[in-house]
Amino acid sequence: MKIVTLKPEQFDEYAKKHRYRNYYQTTAYGNTMKKFGYRIAYLGVINETNNLVGATLILYKQVFMNNKIAYAPRGVLFDFETKERTEELETALKQFLGKRGFMLLRMDPYIPLSIRSSDGSLLNINRQGEEALKSLSSPSFIYKGKNLYFENEKSRWEALILLNKDIKQIFSSFDKRTQNKIRKATNLGIEIYKDEEKSLKPLYEFIKKKEKKPISFYETICSNFGEDIDIYYARLNTETFIVNTRKLYEREVQNNDQLTEQIQNLNPRDRNTVLNKKMESDKLISAYKNNLILATELLKKYPKGMIIGGAIVINYDNAAFVFTEGFDEKYTALNASYLLKWRMIDDYNKKGHKYLNINAVVGEFEQKNEYSGLNEMKLGFHSIVTEYIGEFDLILNNLTYNLYKNFNKEK
Repeated sequence: MKIVTLKPEQFDEYAKKHRYRNYYQTTAYGNTMKKFGYRIAYLGVINETNNLVGATLILYKQVFMNNKIAYAPRGVLFDFETKERTEELETALKQFLGKRGFMLLRMDPYIPLSIRSSDGSLLNINRQGEEALKSLSSPSFIYKGKNLYFENEKSRWEALILLNKDIKQIFSSFDKRTQNKIRKATNLGIEIYKDEEKSLKPLYEFIKKKEKKPISFYETICSNFGEDIDIYYARLNTETFIVNTRKLYEREVQNNDQLTEQIQNLNPRDRNTVLNKKMESDKLISAYKNNLILATELLKKYPKGMIIGGAIVINYDNAAFVFTEGFDEKYTALNASYLLKWRMIDDYNKKGHKYLNINAVVGEFEQKNEYSGLNEMKLGFHSIVTEYIGEFDLILNNLTYNLYKNFNKEK
């Protein structure tokens, strides 16, 4: 077994047919990263009969004494299920990359290990993934462990919304809180639209702080993936916002008056239940009053409405992947994020896609943690969770890599 360089078209031809194909292992993604500080290479794995049995895009940088660290995003595309073949690949990678000044190769294969329900219950185990994990357990491959949270490069856990049912059935499968937030967003004047012009400037205002990438990065992604890119925006119709907020406020004031009257006419023993309802109504009135003040100000300032969030979606392999999304945190209570995902679900269901991947979650489903809100939001859509086998580092030059680690400790 040996490693060879591939032409971009050779790589794409092989990668698009591999069972663990993904949009990171494409020339479209490679060409994007090439513009932003990375060198790229397309490598093929050739067996004894000179057939191509594996391939990967690697991104790399020179980091220490003319030595390089490489990363194979969601790769290498290879059959890791046989220990002997994995060991042959390990030897071939060391020979090829080691001679070219590489000291480390990091990879996080797109191989599912398990499928879980939205509450974390195990639905399915991928035996092939288990075998791959065993085969990759060697002194040279450093396994980063079954991290429940986030690893160095990509999340080990992703939430997917299956689109294989009637749209009404899909909606009814959401938890009640999610259904209510979708309805609330609609009632408060949130409108979702797909931007046919694919303008990124408004969206960039919401994602630049969390991602810390220049707008040119997203422009390049959109250019390289071309027709496979969708841009969604969440727009607040300020006129609808004030009209419906006023209706909600007036309706709740009327309800509150009725509860006050009931309390006065009930005996003390029956009063507590209604009193609790009255207290909840008081909170709603306060919230609606604040919304009414806000709606009045926004209508004056933005009479034609205002964009408060959006997302970039990549269509790949008969599925949709949320590449990035961002929202104005001042308007979180309007639940635009929920309505945006519902619009995506409806659109991609009509398109015949298999699923919508709404990106990273964490693998801790029981204990409260700093990411519990992230899980609650994404898993409320009756998502299933894919757990991947995780991240590995293959040390290609022990001496140089240890020097590099010690040097960075000192810094």
